[in-house]
Amino acid sequence: MLNISHITLFRIKNLLKNYGWMLGFYFIFFTLLGILQIIFPDLDILKYQQTDLNFLISENPWKFAVLAVIVAPILEEGMFRTLIKPSPNEFIFFLCSWLLVFAAIFVPLDVHWALKFGFLLVFASIIYLFLREFIPMQFQYKACRILNRNYVSIWMITAIIFGLVHISNYVDGFQIDLLLFLMIVPRIIAGFYFGKIKIENKSMIWPIAMHAMNNATVLIFLIPKML
Repeated sequence: MLNISHITLFRIKNLLKNYGWMLGFYFIFFTLLGILQIIFPDLDILKYQQTDLNFLISENPWKFAVLAVIVAPILEEGMFRTLIKPSPNEFIFFLCSWLLVFAAIFVPLDVHWALKFGFLLVFASIIYLFLREFIPMQFQYKACRILNRNYVSIWMITAIIFGLVHISNYVDGFQIDLLLFLMIVPRIIAGFYFGKIKIENKSMIWPIAMHAMNNATVLIFLIPKML
């Protein structure tokens, strides 16, 4: 029988393997995108830019680092991967994540970002404890059984939706065209692998870690600004 340390080591290796496969598919996609641009020179892949994100990286790299490596992985994985073969606690985590996104709308824009995140963390903790007690366990287990039976469909659907929500990085509101779809293909690939590691490693910590690793690659280029 494997002990805990062996299981953890196996899961770490599986995380790194899936991370490598994800980077490999990124490479294939961007290679194909380059070929596509050669074949169709009028294809303007620079038409859409992540203006707000680029501004944040330039003006406040530390804020970007916290958002990219801590806040976004926890929140976004809570919004999407918690529905893939969930436990009751993960089902509650899913509800909390979406309520947190809704609550963030009402926080004034001029509040310091660290204070804002601190408040939302306390709010999420309270809501989590409340929902655990308020929602009957029978309902939680029934919902989880239904979600577990349909985990493959949920895995694919959430990967696509994960990509679609990132359209807001490029445009205000929601719109879609070929170029925007090409921009979010890497997010769909990421969503697929985040779901895959959740299924294989059987815990939310692994997609959160993989998401953080994925976003942290950008930080390599920000180190000079952060020193």
